[in-house]
Amino acid sequence: MFEGKTILITGGTGSLGRALTKKLLEQNAKTVRIFSRNENKQIEMESKFNEEKRLRFFLGDIRDSERLFTALEDVDIVFHAAALKHVPKIEYNPFESIKTNVIGSQNVIDNCLKQNVQKVIAIGTDKAVSPLNTYGATKLLMEKLFVSANNYLNREKYRTRFHAVRYGNVLGSSGSVIPKFIQQIKNNEKIRITDSAMTRFNITMDDALDLIINAAKIGKGSEIFIPKLKAYNIMDVKSALFDLLHETEYEVVGIRPGEKLHETLINEDEMRYTWKINDMLMITNPHYELFNDKNIEANYENLEKENNLTSYSSDKVEKLTIEELKIVIKNSGLL
Repeated sequence: MFEGKTILITGGTGSLGRALTKKLLEQNAKTVRIFSRNENKQIEMESKFNEEKRLRFFLGDIRDSERLFTALEDVDIVFHAAALKHVPKIEYNPFESIKTNVIGSQNVIDNCLKQNVQKVIAIGTDKAVSPLNTYGATKLLMEKLFVSANNYLNREKYRTRFHAVRYGNVLGSSGSVIPKFIQQIKNNEKIRITDSAMTRFNITMDDALDLIINAAKIGKGSEIFIPKLKAYNIMDVKSALFDLLHETEYEVVGIRPGEKLHETLINEDEMRYTWKINDMLMITNPHYELFNDKNIEANYENLEKENNLTSYSSDKVEKLTIEELKIVIKNSGLL
């Protein structure tokens, strides 16, 4: 579906944006536009892609609606990844995250409608589920904006369809725990573990890209797509890294304010609207006309109601063993 298409990625200079750009170029996209506010990262990315002729770089901020309108001219598909994400910084500057994650997201929606974009996929986070911090609350609102955007558009006038995906931290991404532990072990520093019972979902960059691309292909509008994943225990990660590198000291320091012991990708209430589809889970919007149809199965292939889970949390799914974690870490290239 990407061949010959013009695609824009907001926040496209991040780790996800770079990986997604590579994937889209491999699938013969006509043009990939990177929309971000950091000129240094744009220069670095331009160099990394050897000044690829199909890449375009737009300096701008999603807070700036007029600039977004210009950047979206003749665009077919948008992947919305731009966000403020650093939890402690957002707690100290909460309204700045509202300006970017909420108002900026509405700017994306409004201007995609004005430019008659075909598909818009928002990149969400597990922290939007029953949020404990401002970041999670703003990302929840972003999701709500996207799954509701289809409600008020004139389907005969607009072709635009809005969807969202939701997953946890990508293995090896900026600020994630495994590369931090690796660096501390290599420096013979004490590693700091928040809680020995902590679990997290394991998702690689390839897993994240598969989810995003499959959601773009399958989505009809108003869905949230979630990957089926295994999880890991933080102490097993420590043991795997000690085996792969060498042992060092560690201490348990306790959970930070706003941090969860386990990741939840679908809460108990959302499970009522959750379906299994093509190795993914899909939350439907009960307020959207498509999902009020009793024959929802007719609108999708390989659809089945999810009745086996009460919620989808990292403490309730299958865990990776230490040996499996060692393979995952080796394959990640982080060592």
